[in-house]
Amino acid sequence: MQSTLRRASGFALVGTLAVAAPVLGRAAFVPFAAVALVAAFGVTDGPLFELFARPADRREGRLNGLIGFALAAAGLALLSTEIGLPVALFVAAVFVLAYGNLGKRLVAETTDNPFLGAAGFGVAGSVAGVAGQAAVASLSSTAVLAPRFVFLAVAGTLVAALFREMLFERDDPLVMLSTGLLLWLFDALAVSVGTVDVVAALGVTVALGYASYALGAASVAGMLSGVLLGLLVVVFGGIGWFAVLISFFGIGSLSTKFRYDEKKRRGIAEENEGARGTGNVLGNAAVALVCVILFAASRSLPVDGVLFQYAFAGSMAAALSDTLSSELGGLYDDPRLITTLEPVPPGTDGGVTWQGEVYGLLGAAVVGVVAFALLAGVSPVGAAVVAVGGFAGMTADSVLGATVEGPGFGNEAVNLAATLVGAVVTAIAALALL
Repeated sequence: MQSTLRRASGFALVGTLAVAAPVLGRAAFVPFAAVALVAAFGVTDGPLFELFARPADRREGRLNGLIGFALAAAGLALLSTEIGLPVALFVAAVFVLAYGNLGKRLVAETTDNPFLGAAGFGVAGSVAGVAGQAAVASLSSTAVLAPRFVFLAVAGTLVAALFREMLFERDDPLVMLSTGLLLWLFDALAVSVGTVDVVAALGVTVALGYASYALGAASVAGMLSGVLLGLLVVVFGGIGWFAVLISFFGIGSLSTKFRYDEKKRRGIAEENEGARGTGNVLGNAAVALVCVILFAASRSLPVDGVLFQYAFAGSMAAALSDTLSSELGGLYDDPRLITTLEPVPPGTDGGVTWQGEVYGLLGAAVVGVVAFALLAGVSPVGAAVVAVGGFAGMTADSVLGATVEGPGFGNEAVNLAATLVGAVVTAIAALALL
């Protein structure tokens, strides 16, 4: 057994201490605090040191990785006993990271394929997260809510896996704390989680996530971002919301791959063979995610949830409109800067073609039609509102590209601003006209 796998097994064993939280009550932090103290002052060499030591720990002669892991778990335990984080979520956050890492290391014993490694993390973390919540329910004599446990375990695992892809191994404490806090948010928003919702969400999002990676439409981090986003959209919004989301990702990905070699020759092709990374996914969909979360929370807000439906659709219309305008419009000659109409070379930020504007309007209209067909609160006039909001967002993207885009305000930031414009314009128009 390789040292990395032994170390992951050791961390998983330490993480299992979390399951004693229902019995220990307010002393749930004590086992992890004790581990941190022993790691800091009691173990500086020998077999135990070698079991838990990462390369940097060996250089420094101290188990900093184990200390950070244990302190993060102790901190979550205190949040659980003193602030109100549900005990089951504390246990789930520790388990999904500890056992997810173990699953990834088990896969690494036989292959270095990044997708299979992420799958190993996802399966092991999800199973452990469900088991941890079920153990807490058993020890505290509360109801076992299988669909809810599965949703929270999978969502927590995807969050942890995504952060692990973006950060470093030494950042496990940050990953654990972030996972616990986000699970707390998801739990508060998911008032009702049914079996059909969870099965549909997992089946559709995982299948499409795998397809996006296999076809080269997304990197591993981009795939994880997309699957997490899809899961939250289905559970908090519904299948109709997910269809609106997929109308962007599906059509947008196809347009990115369309005549890709020609785009490379023209210098306008997306990097990484068009595979979407986390920055690209979140730049285009972060506003949509906020809209879904606000819709789920609207029962406690003095705002009609239908407005968040319109804002969501408007942000996705802006994203697809901008994508089609860039990916298809960029194949035509004679682009002009949107602010001055002066001719500019292909690929210039803020450069547009009349063909691209037409494609952008069509993209926004497609999202409007899908929203009308599948979102209960969107009327025929509302579909037109969505299309107009999406076109406004695309125009904002071009104007920002021509004026402020650069090293300090990159493409992802421009995309985020454009989708925000699409969401706000659509919501305001819906409020005024409907």
